[in-house]
Amino acid sequence: MDPRQRIDRALERALGRTTAPGSPPLLARAMHHAVFPGGGRFRPRLTLGVALALGDDAPELTDAAAVAIELLHCASLVHDDLPCFDDADMRRGQPSVHKAFNEPLAVLTGDGLILLAFQNLAEAASGLPQRLGPLVSLVADAVGVPNGIVAGQAWESEPEVEINDYQRAKTAALFAASTMAGAVAAGGVAADWRILGERLGEAYQVADDLRDVASDPETLGKPVGQDAALGRPNAVAQFGVKGAIGRLKGLIDEATGSIPECAGASALRALIRKESEGFLPQALASYAA
Repeated sequence: MDPRQRIDRALERALGRTTAPGSPPLLARAMHHAVFPGGGRFRPRLTLGVALALGDDAPELTDAAAVAIELLHCASLVHDDLPCFDDADMRRGQPSVHKAFNEPLAVLTGDGLILLAFQNLAEAASGLPQRLGPLVSLVADAVGVPNGIVAGQAWESEPEVEINDYQRAKTAALFAASTMAGAVAAGGVAADWRILGERLGEAYQVADDLRDVASDPETLGKPVGQDAALGRPNAVAQFGVKGAIGRLKGLIDEATGSIPECAGASALRALIRKESEGFLPQALASYAA
């Protein structure tokens, strides 16, 4: 089965809980809107890719780990778009949740997605309880404090922030959790896969900074120029366009070089190289030569 199809099917199964008898129908619709049609699913695909490289001996748990990562990512986007943060009208080419529904439902949607991630993970790990604790811990760390998404969002309210601290919490933490969760779900060692996730997360954030200055809203599926407008840390502002592109390439090299030797290492390296080709906005292709 195609990885994207596998992930989307697992997400639909998890969201089935929202339509159970007694569940508020508008909340169910809002949560589905936040998750589908979805973006590139790069983070859960990393989870799946690492698990497959290690043999994927517990596919149901792998699916739940990938779902948890994506639901937490979607929750962060819903909250990030709220008027108190970015006040964004669009996300992934459609109205953001607070625009399609309302602000209270958007807050509850984000909260509901966070809890659903852990509910689904706990159910899937019932047959492998020794893997549940590590999975819950590393996924929770990626969204909490001191170095998760919540901390990354909070840095935007500080008078001063070091860009590496900001990007590590806002983006790299969940990428690291993506690769480490894939390892744990397949019975591997989480620490062996941390660097891969961290470097890819940093690379993705640099690429996002480049897209923010070089893409158009229709192509990107969300507003552009937000970092400059809101005075947020940005790799292009710090390093310039050429410097940011150089950093992006260096981070991808470090990521692929960190992959431990295993049965599926070569295939995973090739996959990451292929996926990373789409990181650079077309408008900046001339700088990459």
